[in-house]
Amino acid sequence: MMHASLDQAQAFRLSSHHLAARLAPGALLQAAGACGIQNTPPGTAVPALHARLPDLIEDDLERALTGEKALLQCWSLRAAPHLFPAGDMAIFTAGLLPLDEESRRGFISGAEPALEEIGISATRGIELAAQGLVEILAGRMLTKDELGVELARWIAPHLSRSQQATWKAPSWYASGQSLGESLVRFILPVLSLQGLCCHTVRKGSKAYVSLTSEWLGHMPARVDTQAARAGLVRRYLGCYGPSTPRHLAEWAGISPLQAAGSWKLVEDELVPVGLGGQETWLLQQDVEVFLSPPEAQGIRFLPPHDPFLQLRDRGTFVPDVTWQRRIWRAAGSPGAILADGRLAGTWRAREKGRRMEMVIDWVSPDLRSLQNQIEDEAASLAAARKLGAVDITYSDND
Repeated sequence: MMHASLDQAQAFRLSSHHLAARLAPGALLQAAGACGIQNTPPGTAVPALHARLPDLIEDDLERALTGEKALLQCWSLRAAPHLFPAGDMAIFTAGLLPLDEESRRGFISGAEPALEEIGISATRGIELAAQGLVEILAGRMLTKDELGVELARWIAPHLSRSQQATWKAPSWYASGQSLGESLVRFILPVLSLQGLCCHTVRKGSKAYVSLTSEWLGHMPARVDTQAARAGLVRRYLGCYGPSTPRHLAEWAGISPLQAAGSWKLVEDELVPVGLGGQETWLLQQDVEVFLSPPEAQGIRFLPPHDPFLQLRDRGTFVPDVTWQRRIWRAAGSPGAILADGRLAGTWRAREKGRRMEMVIDWVSPDLRSLQNQIEDEAASLAAARKLGAVDITYSDND
């Protein structure tokens, strides 16, 4: 078995995430295609892509999404909206698609109480929602809320009388919703994995959903599900290796059993690696780069939910448990600042008019020497978001 240090794993992952050095100008698809870019809260994709590309501005992303449609945004990993190249749609949708009742319940795990209360299987709920979605969205764009209301109304007549009563009862998930509407919202990401719907335009604070076939102007290509699942594992290991099936499941938001099945599809492509006292695996094709990864250079502002921050063995990046708690919170997580690949601090920002206000917490007061570089990078990020000056407040956390 090959043995590796945590520093080796860190260096390899930084390189694979295109954070050791920025890509060439215009390599937007390469940046987004490594392992997808989460875009929640809305706009998060801009700083994530800025950390990987030089001279990126919001208009570049908008053009790729709604003009050229070279990028697609769908519910994907962990049921969250992600950006990825349209040509990789199968990997980031069908590659995650749960194929039996147990794995479907695992993907929409928060919906299980509603399924039990209504007396409907996840499989049946998804089947009905898929039928209704195609009819309701034909020739239209709707927000998630609008779609939830109409889809719940469409499904109700297809249920038994007792199921309908519970379906229409007030939801305990959200005020002002019926239980059926809440369940539909859990199911929508599965319909995205089926290739039926995607996110399209955004108007103000409202994001719209359309049929994928209508948005792209053609029916999605026929999918080889096993090839898509294997492709997803390769993308995962290419960015987070060496790793394990358990961490794959957590990263993807799928059941451990589903992850294990996908993992087996690429078993003959893997080599074992001893990492941190555990047996992990790496793609054979990545061994050479893993053994001699490039050295990370420069400052990067990673937003909350940046792909790099989705690693499951967090101690590889942040050994200090106190700082782990500061970065990965149940809600309201800050972004992370990298300096030559190491954690230098956290950041939060908000727009105020045409300015960006930022609060930076240093990991150590010794890092104050980086202040000029930090401010240059912050100004570059503000420009990417089409903002003017940046007002920065520093805190030492000591």
